[in-house]
Amino acid sequence: MSYTTRGIPQGRAYYWINKVRESAIGELVAINEYRDHISKSNVEKINDLWLHIMREEKTHYGMFLEIIRMYDMQEMNKFIKVKEHSDCIEKEKLHCYKIDSKECILNLLRNDIKGELEAIILYEQQMMEIPDLRVRKVYSHIIGDEKEHVEELTAMLMKYDRDNYGPIEKFNI
Repeated sequence: MSYTTRGIPQGRAYYWINKVRESAIGELVAINEYRDHISKSNVEKINDLWLHIMREEKTHYGMFLEIIRMYDMQEMNKFIKVKEHSDCIEKEKLHCYKIDSKECILNLLRNDIKGELEAIILYEQQMMEIPDLRVRKVYSHIIGDEKEHVEELTAMLMKYDRDNYGPIEKFNI
C-alpha cells in the first residue's frame, strides 16, 4: 500500500514520528536508485562510489527505523512479534535476479516497505480527521497491520541483504 502517486506524497505527516517515517522512505528510495545505477553501469570506480553511498543509506534507514521503534510502541510490539515468529538463521544468499532490466528482488522489498510506511502516514492523518470512533477504530486496526507489514518485510530484507542496516542489525532478525 502506498500513498504516493508517481512518487509525490498525497498525504501530510501531522505526527512527528511520521516525519521520521518519511525520512526512512527517502532512504529506501535512495538505496533502490543507487542499486539501479550500479546495475546499469560497468565503470568500476563509479560503481564502488555508488556502493559505498548505498551502504551508508542502508545504515540511515536502520537509524530511522530504530527511532520509530523507540517512540511507537505498537511498531515495537509488531517488531517483537515478527522476530519471535521468524526463522532466525544466518543471512541467506539471494542473487539479484532481474525481474526486468531495472529492478531486483531486494529493490522490490524496499519499495514494499516504503509503501507500507507511506500508508501508515496517510491512515494516521485520515484517522485524526474522522470524528466517528468506529471508523477510527478500523483505521487503527489497519495501521497496526501496516506496521506489522513493515516489520515482516524488513525481516525478509535483513535475511537476504548481506549489507548492514546499522542499529536494527543488533536485534538479530
